[in-house]
Amino acid sequence: MNKKLLLMLAISALSAFSVRAQFHIGVKAGVNAAKIDGKSFKEEFNYSYLAGGFAEIGLGDKWSINPEVLFSQTTATTDTSFTNTLDVLSSDQRKVKLNYLSIPILLNLRLIGPLHIEAGPRFGIIMNKDKKLLENGQDAFKKGDFSMVGGAGLNISMFRFSARYVIGLSNISEIPDQDKWKNEALQFSVGIAF
Repeated sequence: MNKKLLLMLAISALSAFSVRAQFHIGVKAGVNAAKIDGKSFKEEFNYSYLAGGFAEIGLGDKWSINPEVLFSQTTATTDTSFTNTLDVLSSDQRKVKLNYLSIPILLNLRLIGPLHIEAGPRFGIIMNKDKKLLENGQDAFKKGDFSMVGGAGLNISMFRFSARYVIGLSNISEIPDQDKWKNEALQFSVGIAF
């Protein structure tokens, strides 16, 4: 009997907490228009994708913290200066594809109705490296990235629409004495909150 009572009290407490804390989890997917800034790469955005999960932790009527875990891809094309300054396998322009596990932690403010703005840091962990990019097989890219994110979104019922700008703050180049490389992206996504 005590176990049933304890279980019912725990369920009631969790229910009250989830209603009061406005806690939601969800999934999202979208387009990642990204580039690598630096004179070794072409100044163009390349389209790839992002997908993952998110949580919304309410902090009252207008504020929430939204941590996310996303798989995102960055694609860039090397420029002619890349082959002129580094020992590379060929003089052809090459596509570089980087897969990141991105962890943005965003502060979200509801403005009017379904309109929200969000901002915060993003930590990126590289999942792959193109070891064929340099002749000696050394790594061209660091294992991590630190960026800032800013954007806006619409929360309509259970649907989440967002548009964001991501600017890299850390140098992702592992090559000493070269120009700095930084990630930059425009992200558009659609999600469903449960």
